[in-house]
Amino acid sequence: MSQRQVLQVFEQYQRARTQFVQAVAELAARPQNVETLQNAGVMSLLRPLLLDVIPTIQQTAALALGRLANYNDDLAEAVVKGDILPQLLCSLSEQNRFYKKAAAFVLRAVGKHSPQLAQAVVQCGALEMLVICLEDFDPGVKEAASWALGYIARHNSELSQAVVDAGAVPLLVLCIQEPEIALKRIAASTLSDISKHSPELAQTVVDAGAIAHLAQMILNPDAKLKRQVLSALSQIAKHSVDLAELVVEAEIFPVVLTCLKDSDEYVKKNGATLIREIAKHTPELSQLIVNAGGVAAVIDCIGSCRGTVRLPGIMMLGYVAAHSENLSMAVIVSKGIPPLCACLIEEHEDHIKAAAAWALGQVGRHTPEHARAVAVANVLPTLLAMYMDTRSSEDLQMKTKKALKNILQKCTYLPALEPLLHDAPPNIMKHIVGQFSKVLPHDSKARRLFVTTGGLKKVQEIKAERGSLLQEYINTINNCYPEEIVSASYLHQAGSIFSVPTATFSLACSWRC
Repeated sequence: MSQRQVLQVFEQYQRARTQFVQAVAELAARPQNVETLQNAGVMSLLRPLLLDVIPTIQQTAALALGRLANYNDDLAEAVVKGDILPQLLCSLSEQNRFYKKAAAFVLRAVGKHSPQLAQAVVQCGALEMLVICLEDFDPGVKEAASWALGYIARHNSELSQAVVDAGAVPLLVLCIQEPEIALKRIAASTLSDISKHSPELAQTVVDAGAIAHLAQMILNPDAKLKRQVLSALSQIAKHSVDLAELVVEAEIFPVVLTCLKDSDEYVKKNGATLIREIAKHTPELSQLIVNAGGVAAVIDCIGSCRGTVRLPGIMMLGYVAAHSENLSMAVIVSKGIPPLCACLIEEHEDHIKAAAAWALGQVGRHTPEHARAVAVANVLPTLLAMYMDTRSSEDLQMKTKKALKNILQKCTYLPALEPLLHDAPPNIMKHIVGQFSKVLPHDSKARRLFVTTGGLKKVQEIKAERGSLLQEYINTINNCYPEEIVSASYLHQAGSIFSVPTATFSLACSWRC
């Protein structure tokens, strides 16, 4: 047998391996083929090909494994149990850029499914290799490594700390300064995933100088990059007053307000989330946002979008209003109540309605003036109906009840309260009747109206326990009128044949006035 014939055997074997691994990689890209490939024992066949002498075969085998592991956690676990990861990482730093990208894809595909699988990736020494890849000359390798690190870090603070300890953060900050948009996006996303777990991890990102570089990208025309930048700043700002102040000091206002008018819904949502995370900490930070025009911008944003995009804006208004009377009045003056009422009525998701109810409660809880501003929007019957609706979630019922209590305890605008006398349950009724008992003794006009509109009659229909707070309130109201008026109202509601002419009501009312 000639030398040529001998070499031909090796060439055929190489072609067969190449054809096999390429076919498997293509088949693995289609979900309907994955189970069949798994049952055929594809993992054990791909594993030795990771160490093949032909680089193309190595890369394609890694790509196929990544696609399989990406499909579900069972296949990702099979990659771990098959001791494939150590082989994948063997001499990774010496491999070419195509293999590095494919290997990082496998690590990402395994680590994304659960903290346990991500921990298995960490334990095999992958973090060190991924950090080395962050220093690679090729931006595609950096991007793949950053992506894998983000999928590991997002699970919990322990895994995120492992990424930090591996030295990834300074290199990720360098990555967001690279010219490639795709690399900027993934690096910003990974910094967000690291920052979200604790103040200490967020501080590590801040200490690496991330805030200034992230803030500069808020106006970048790429929507996907803006999403990640706003998310990262939000995850830093949410933890503490000090971190929020550092974000503000990067001069994000009023620049960030332009994001609330962006055509991309996620940019709007993440922009509102960032403002919310800053506003929630202190009255001073909320006042800064008000001064920058942030409240008006958020109100416009809520009015221009629908669904979950509204949620952070709704909560931001609630946080601002909760801090003080003046800040709550800023929400009212900026015409924030109508959009919040619209959210309560228009939205279908209970958690969004609950947020709107909570925000309205925060606006109305300070003084009678604040409560009146909410009450005249005719939102109290809507809140009551949602509280009493058995289809409402437990959270929505709790939030509407609390909002009603907050507003009712301050509301002295009786025309808004009177319709509630007909439907409110006892635990809400006591707050309504309590407000009447505070106002009527000092307002003669209100006393007359209360009789002529049938309010007094309705109060006589309320069945209150003897000695209860509700009964005390009713007695206080009754004491505002002559006995014959109260008796007439009582007899009328009981269906008596006796009745008292309107003139008698008026005369009696004026007598007591």
